[in-house]
Amino acid sequence: MPPKAKFTKREITETALNIVRTDGLEALTSRELGLRLGSSARPIFTVFKNMEEVQQAVIESARSLYKEYVNRGFAEEHPFKGVGTQYILFSVNEPKLFQLLFMTQQPQKPDLSGGLPLIEESYEEILLSIQDEYGISKLLAERIYHHLWIYTHGIATLCATKMCRFTSDEISSMITEVFTSILKHIKECESDD
Repeated sequence: MPPKAKFTKREITETALNIVRTDGLEALTSRELGLRLGSSARPIFTVFKNMEEVQQAVIESARSLYKEYVNRGFAEEHPFKGVGTQYILFSVNEPKLFQLLFMTQQPQKPDLSGGLPLIEESYEEILLSIQDEYGISKLLAERIYHHLWIYTHGIATLCATKMCRFTSDEISSMITEVFTSILKHIKECESDD
């Protein structure tokens, strides 16, 4: 009969998430996790097979937390802008989790069309928000989304690495200016064809 678990999967995952939140994924070791739980590392492995499983649970928890931000963005008056703003806000409030989800080297280098849907589980929903609000095709919505994602990712990365700080008004203004310029350019190109 296997030993009774001293901690639940949720307790271990929450503690591991807090380690990563403050110190990054590299700080998540079985020793540190046991220390934070007030135990040895042994009870961790009655629930998880190895530290890779713990890391995967942390990544899933971080994704769930990020999804809450995305949902708040969708609830705003302009959902596409709302999601972009929330993406940046996530990087400000949770810099280590942002780095874990969006600044980790990938095993392969897909192009943006293939890579963005892999890292953003709400990709299709975001595209639809652009199509619906601005009455444009999926192809044009993708072009706008890709441009704006690169731009917002740049701002978010600057925030997550503490290279720059922006006010909410600055972020709103920057996103609006770039979005308006790109939309105008794309519509002009479309009418020229």
